[in-house]
Amino acid sequence: MQKNDTAVVKITDIGTNGEGIGKVDGYTLFIKDAVIGDTVEAKVMKAKKNYGYARLMKIIEPSKYRVKPLCAYARKCGGCQIQEMSYERQLEFKAQKVRGNLERIGGFTPELLDRVMEPPAGAANPFGYRNKAQFPFGTDKSGNPVTGFYAGRTHYIIANTDCALGVSENQRILEIILRFMKQNGVKSYDETSGRGLLRHVLIRYGFTTKEIMVCLVVNGTRIPHVEKLVEELVKIPGMTSITMSVNTKRTNVIMGDSYETLWGRGYITDYIGNLKYQISPLSFYQVNPAQTEKLYSLALEYADLKGGETVWDLYCGIGTISLFLAKKAAQVYGVEIVPQAIVDARTNAEINGITNAEFYVGKAEEVLPKYYEYSADVIVVDPPRKGCDEALLQTIVKMQPERVVYVSCDSATLARDLKYLCAEGYELVRVRAVDMFPQTVHVETVALLSHKSPIVLST
Repeated sequence: MQKNDTAVVKITDIGTNGEGIGKVDGYTLFIKDAVIGDTVEAKVMKAKKNYGYARLMKIIEPSKYRVKPLCAYARKCGGCQIQEMSYERQLEFKAQKVRGNLERIGGFTPELLDRVMEPPAGAANPFGYRNKAQFPFGTDKSGNPVTGFYAGRTHYIIANTDCALGVSENQRILEIILRFMKQNGVKSYDETSGRGLLRHVLIRYGFTTKEIMVCLVVNGTRIPHVEKLVEELVKIPGMTSITMSVNTKRTNVIMGDSYETLWGRGYITDYIGNLKYQISPLSFYQVNPAQTEKLYSLALEYADLKGGETVWDLYCGIGTISLFLAKKAAQVYGVEIVPQAIVDARTNAEINGITNAEFYVGKAEEVLPKYYEYSADVIVVDPPRKGCDEALLQTIVKMQPERVVYVSCDSATLARDLKYLCAEGYELVRVRAVDMFPQTVHVETVALLSHKSPIVLST
């Protein structure tokens, strides 16, 4: 097929990014917004030798899995890729995505995966679940400030203050900020010129405490008439923290390196289970609290702690998993590269009266080798999307913990790392996908590895 050709396509599969996949005379087309089971008319936008990318022009026969999206901007916005797919089919897609990577990249056999893979842990409420949102600011054709989310694979803002995945309080906050900008001549940041003041706003919400944080990310050192903005924001029930983070770099990184408090505290608090956490603007904290409790409870279940174990929690963030583990372990050591996160982790341990958790600042692949002669009965890793550094995997193998619990936000790098560990004396025992991000293609996974040789626990 050639560019601009049109064809009628039956969608038979889903790509890793949620696009529908169909074939025309053996030629594969990837079609955004098409759902498995759809018959569609599509126009080829980019043609390669054996495959191409096409635009959905018309749905000829809708799939039984197709649903009406809750958000009017679902197709335009880059935030939700699969909102037009029934939630049951979303879960199936995510489980298949994890399994496919484990087979293709990890080399695990279908027979093994049939035994070890457990049903995906879905969300009771697949909308309104996000406790954190970062909204970029821009300018429309009339010169007015706008905010929303970027269109897929672009930095073009789809103006929308009412995201279906966020909490209802976000809309009121955004409208207050937009009105303030217009009334006081505060300009949105322009990526092309590097001019303008307001870049993003970070909003955090405590689902249990109902506390709200607003952090304004600015291309400058001050916000003119900011006291007027604060005066309006503090009228919102639950407002607890209003801060400003300076970011004057020409970069796509959202937050600056630090922040200052404009009103209230520099943090909010919230709970996961019965554990209380203090969360600053720079803290990493999972965005879906209900599913986070499922995820961490699953990690704790996989760790199978009896009370006498020494546990290392690598990439520990603000200590969220560490403190779950500390409730049942003898000693927990957490490692995280972000200094502020370690400060928060130590504070969170103190808040919860936990004394058997210690935290180290540094890269996990650099910190752990210094202590590998220490015993480790269980190692928990929750790395970024790139997965674990090979030096870290080598150290895990040297330490020979009885169990490794791997929490992953990218099943491709998970599969790669599990393949390495299983070639070095471990076996895959349990795997489960956890849907932390309904309506999107992203999925978390928890995997349990057990050492093939019996190991005596430390005393």
